[in-house]
Amino acid sequence: MGCFMNILWLLLGGILTAVEYLISSLLLMITIVGIPFGMQTLKLASLALWPFGKEIRTTTHTGGCLYVLMNILWILVGGIWISLSHLIFGAVLCITIIGIPFGLQHFKLASLALAPFGKEIISA
Repeated sequence: MGCFMNILWLLLGGILTAVEYLISSLLLMITIVGIPFGMQTLKLASLALWPFGKEIRTTTHTGGCLYVLMNILWILVGGIWISLSHLIFGAVLCITIIGIPFGLQHFKLASLALAPFGKEIISA
Protein backbone atom coordinates (compact mmCIF):
# COMPACT_ATOMS: atom_id res chain seq x y z
CA MET A 1 0.00 0.00 0.00
CA GLY A 2 2.87 2.37 0.80
CA CYS A 3 4.39 1.94 -2.65
CA PHE A 4 1.06 2.79 -4.30
CA MET A 5 0.68 5.88 -2.10
CA ASN A 6 4.21 6.99 -2.94
CA ILE A 7 3.49 6.68 -6.66
CA LEU A 8 0.32 8.75 -6.22
CA TRP A 9 2.36 11.27 -4.19
CA LEU A 10 4.87 11.55 -7.03
CA LEU A 11 2.20 12.01 -9.68
CA LEU A 12 0.28 14.61 -7.66
CA GLY A 13 3.17 16.95 -6.98
CA GLY A 14 5.83 15.12 -5.01
CA ILE A 15 8.25 15.05 -7.93
CA LEU A 16 7.89 18.80 -8.39
CA THR A 17 8.54 19.43 -4.70
CA ALA A 18 11.60 17.17 -4.73
CA VAL A 19 13.01 18.89 -7.83
CA GLU A 20 12.53 22.30 -6.20
CA TYR A 21 14.43 21.13 -3.12
CA LEU A 22 17.15 19.63 -5.33
CA ILE A 23 17.61 22.86 -7.29
CA SER A 24 17.75 24.92 -4.11
CA SER A 25 20.25 22.46 -2.66
CA LEU A 26 22.54 22.80 -5.67
CA LEU A 27 22.30 26.59 -5.50
CA LEU A 28 23.15 26.56 -1.79
CA MET A 29 26.15 24.30 -2.35
CA ILE A 30 27.79 26.76 -4.73
CA THR A 31 29.34 28.51 -1.73
CA ILE A 32 31.27 26.82 1.05
CA VAL A 33 29.08 28.46 3.69
CA GLY A 34 25.94 27.09 2.05
CA ILE A 35 27.05 23.44 1.95
CA PRO A 36 25.52 22.45 5.34
CA PHE A 37 22.23 24.07 4.34
CA GLY A 38 22.37 22.40 0.93
CA MET A 39 22.77 19.05 2.64
CA GLN A 40 19.62 19.72 4.67
CA THR A 41 17.62 20.59 1.56
CA LEU A 42 18.85 17.33 0.03
CA LYS A 43 17.40 15.61 3.09
CA LEU A 44 14.10 17.39 2.45
CA ALA A 45 14.25 16.39 -1.24
CA SER A 46 14.69 12.72 -0.37
CA LEU A 47 11.71 12.82 1.98
CA ALA A 48 9.62 14.79 -0.52
CA LEU A 49 10.36 12.19 -3.18
CA TRP A 50 9.21 9.09 -1.26
CA PRO A 51 7.57 10.05 2.09
CA PHE A 52 5.33 7.08 2.85
CA GLY A 53 7.06 4.48 4.99
CA LYS A 54 9.70 6.86 6.34
CA GLU A 55 10.13 8.37 9.79
CA ILE A 56 12.09 11.33 11.09
CA ARG A 57 14.18 10.74 14.18
CA THR A 58 16.66 12.75 16.17
CA THR A 59 20.19 11.47 15.66
CA THR A 60 21.82 9.54 18.46
CA HIS A 61 25.04 11.53 18.43
CA THR A 62 24.74 15.02 19.79
CA GLY A 63 26.09 17.97 17.88
CA GLY A 64 26.10 20.14 20.96
CA CYS A 65 25.19 23.73 20.48
CA LEU A 66 26.14 23.59 16.78
CA TYR A 67 22.83 21.93 15.84
CA VAL A 68 20.91 24.50 17.86
CA LEU A 69 22.79 27.39 16.26
CA MET A 70 22.38 26.00 12.74
CA ASN A 71 18.65 25.33 13.29
CA ILE A 72 18.12 28.89 14.53
CA LEU A 73 19.96 30.24 11.49
CA TRP A 74 17.93 27.91 9.25
CA ILE A 75 14.63 29.14 10.75
CA LEU A 76 15.61 32.81 10.37
CA VAL A 77 16.81 32.47 6.78
CA GLY A 78 13.75 30.68 5.45
CA GLY A 79 12.96 27.45 7.26
CA ILE A 80 9.91 28.98 8.88
CA TRP A 81 8.38 29.75 5.47
CA ILE A 82 9.11 26.28 4.14
CA SER A 83 7.53 24.77 7.23
CA LEU A 84 4.49 27.05 7.04
CA SER A 85 3.92 26.18 3.38
CA HIS A 86 3.89 22.47 4.23
CA LEU A 87 1.55 23.12 7.16
CA ILE A 88 -0.86 24.99 4.90
CA PHE A 89 -0.77 22.26 2.24
CA GLY A 90 -1.29 19.64 4.96
CA ALA A 91 -4.27 21.48 6.42
CA VAL A 92 -5.88 21.93 3.00
CA LEU A 93 -5.39 18.26 2.14
CA CYS A 94 -6.80 17.11 5.49
CA ILE A 95 -10.14 18.78 4.70
CA THR A 96 -11.14 15.77 2.63
CA ILE A 97 -10.96 12.18 3.81
CA ILE A 98 -9.04 11.12 0.71
CA GLY A 99 -6.42 13.81 1.27
CA ILE A 100 -5.66 12.96 4.91
CA PRO A 101 -2.74 10.57 4.20
CA PHE A 102 -1.15 13.16 1.93
CA GLY A 103 -1.76 15.93 4.46
CA LEU A 104 0.00 13.87 7.11
CA GLN A 105 3.04 13.58 4.84
CA HIS A 106 3.10 17.37 4.48
CA PHE A 107 3.00 17.64 8.28
CA LYS A 108 6.00 15.28 8.39
CA LEU A 109 7.82 17.51 5.89
CA ALA A 110 6.88 20.59 7.94
CA SER A 111 8.46 19.18 11.08
CA LEU A 112 11.68 18.40 9.21
CA ALA A 113 11.67 21.76 7.42
CA LEU A 114 11.44 23.65 10.70
CA ALA A 115 14.60 22.19 12.25
CA PRO A 116 16.48 19.76 9.97
CA PHE A 117 19.87 19.75 11.70
CA GLY A 118 20.25 16.77 14.00
CA LYS A 119 17.48 14.78 12.33
CA GLU A 120 17.69 11.66 10.19
CA ILE A 121 15.23 9.93 7.89
CA ILE A 122 14.82 6.20 8.36
CA SER A 123 12.63 3.60 6.73
CA ALA A 124 9.83 2.46 9.00
